[in-house]
Amino acid sequence: MGKALPPLPEKVDAMHDALVAYMRDKGLRSTNQRRLVSDVFFRSKGHLSIDDLLALVRKKDASVGYATVYRTLKLLSESGLAYERQFRDGPTRYELAHAESHHDHLICVQCGRIEEFEDHEIETLQENVARRHGFALSSHRHELYGVCGGCQKARA
Repeated sequence: MGKALPPLPEKVDAMHDALVAYMRDKGLRSTNQRRLVSDVFFRSKGHLSIDDLLALVRKKDASVGYATVYRTLKLLSESGLAYERQFRDGPTRYELAHAESHHDHLICVQCGRIEEFEDHEIETLQENVARRHGFALSSHRHELYGVCGGCQKARA
């Protein structure tokens, strides 16, 4: 699997509805800026840092601040709509939480490129290892670090 694709519009609407319901349950207000930040995030692809998302949001509304983006990403994470990812020593990155799709990551240690992939054999091996050790897997994170093809070519 290559780069993540942004979700379909009906999925975006469902994610907005889920976020509004979560905020209502927590007694939080749905503001225009939160709506904008979450909309840009929901329509994005890949793994965004707070700074990445802030830059995208400011293209639509320059008045949105860092704290609003940070708090909205935390809300999305707490509500289960986003996953927080920490790849080695880099900034925390966020990606859409797709319950129907599990994937793992290849991370370039030179340029920071993150490639998503799915591999049925790896998933089967992990489940077998867990079972042999008496574990019932609930989740896992698989990250492979190396040098991407582009950086290898640039080095040659």
